[in-house]
Amino acid sequence: MPRHARGFDVQAAWDHLVRRDRRLGAWMRRIGPLPPEAGWRRSFDPVDALARAILYQQLSGKAASTIVGRVEAAIGSKRLHHDTLGRVDDATLRACGVSGNKTLALRDLAAREARGEIPDLRRMSYMDPDQIVEALVPVRGIGRWTVEMMLMFRLGRPDVLPVDDLGVRKGAQIVDGLELAPTPKLLAERGQVWGPYRTYASLYLWRIADGAGGDVTAPRTNRSQD
Repeated sequence: MPRHARGFDVQAAWDHLVRRDRRLGAWMRRIGPLPPEAGWRRSFDPVDALARAILYQQLSGKAASTIVGRVEAAIGSKRLHHDTLGRVDDATLRACGVSGNKTLALRDLAAREARGEIPDLRRMSYMDPDQIVEALVPVRGIGRWTVEMMLMFRLGRPDVLPVDDLGVRKGAQIVDGLELAPTPKLLAERGQVWGPYRTYASLYLWRIADGAGGDVTAPRTNRSQD
């Protein structure tokens, strides 16, 4: 089984997408090349990242950061794993501001890690994206979108299209001039042309949805070439 590198050649992705999709390519040329994600080069601990993703859910960044800091102080470590989280009881986590549901999710993650059910970074490097999703979504509080963000921004997998993400769907709506954002099913079908670089396409769709610098006016394209 081949080993997957963290990250991909963004120039190759650019060349492929502007050649395969003239509508998206016109937007890409206006926005300019997007560099490799910094997260592809940073050290990465999947269990710790999943624990932090659980703690950050449905909170502002500042509020979540405060709670994470309290948890780190309570366990005496900046590494959130079954051994360190096991140093405190549920009441202590609740006193740190962790909700009941998130406490249950952290305990489930820790238990699965202890049983060897959470693949480490080395194992993940030999797994396809769908295999990683299948391994992680059974964890309480971890959905497909959370795993897809890990695949894109930390593992640097090149061909991930988060079809349930509202920003990606909005970007596709703007690119294609649609009255409504495409459904996840329609976006999956639309995105087939972007493979094997659907991650890079998604990065542009987010930029487009955010206004591409405040201007969402469609670039001029030769419609006969679409």
